[in-house]
Amino acid sequence: MSQLSARAATRRNPFRWRPDQQWEAYLFILPSLIGFLVFVFIALVASLGISFMDWGLTGPRGVAGLDNYRELLRDPVFATTFRNTAFYIVTIVPLQLVLGLSMALALNQAIRGRDVFRVIYFLPVVTTIVAGAIVFRLLLGRNGPLADLFTALSSWLGAPFSFPDLLGSTRYSKWSVVLLTLWKNTGFTMVVYLAALQGVPKELYDAAHVDGATAWQRLRHVILPLISPTTFFLFLLQTIGAFQLFTEPFVMTRGGPAQSSMPVVHYIYDNAFLFTRMGKASAIAWFLFIFIFGFTLLQNIWQRRWVYYETE
Repeated sequence: MSQLSARAATRRNPFRWRPDQQWEAYLFILPSLIGFLVFVFIALVASLGISFMDWGLTGPRGVAGLDNYRELLRDPVFATTFRNTAFYIVTIVPLQLVLGLSMALALNQAIRGRDVFRVIYFLPVVTTIVAGAIVFRLLLGRNGPLADLFTALSSWLGAPFSFPDLLGSTRYSKWSVVLLTLWKNTGFTMVVYLAALQGVPKELYDAAHVDGATAWQRLRHVILPLISPTTFFLFLLQTIGAFQLFTEPFVMTRGGPAQSSMPVVHYIYDNAFLFTRMGKASAIAWFLFIFIFGFTLLQNIWQRRWVYYETE
């Protein structure tokens, strides 16, 4: 009975030390654990405290209480950056999923040079985002090669068209950021979808083909249901990434013109390091964290219910 009690206690408490455990394994994870505690956990707790303070770049200037959070509710720039972030989510996430799945379906076929195309489409993922943003800024600028080509083509056709100011216009600046983000991240979506497609049993394809199902019917009734966990994973990952978008608009447009392309994370950066308002920046960061956490929780609940109804 004593041995059974000890085993039951071990099952109830998975963190209880057992003599048969090798303590050397804990030494290997110790550097990562210390790094997480110092640079993530302690910084996270500290930022929560700073959000209730009037904190400058070098230290506290006083206690703000809830003033930093109240200010966000009447800050027009914060509202603009939040709308910009919502725009990035509703454009980047669906386009990236559709393009990534389309590329994966095409490159999952037995076509000539398939491996070469896979490498080419994945290359932007391993490219430095700052370098890619600089190249896009030069390409899409008013004096860039695309503008010169457009001007030459308009002159040759005799059409009075002018190249739109993609980076300096409040109408097109966000779309320039969307274009860069799709170029950078769609290859990752393609690779994940490729792995999911190769996990679909070939017998299901053959059975659907024998039953006379068209390509669209095979996609709708065979492929999409079986890769739905992958789609949910990518949707959640890309949505969180769109919430945290920063480098692309920061390098390409500096958030302009008139904050038309500035996301929330860029506004956190400006408050922290340009306006030296660490308290307000921490409040925005915690507001964003709570929003992302709530969104992720709702998506998990929805996904579980969807799987439940599908299996009934």
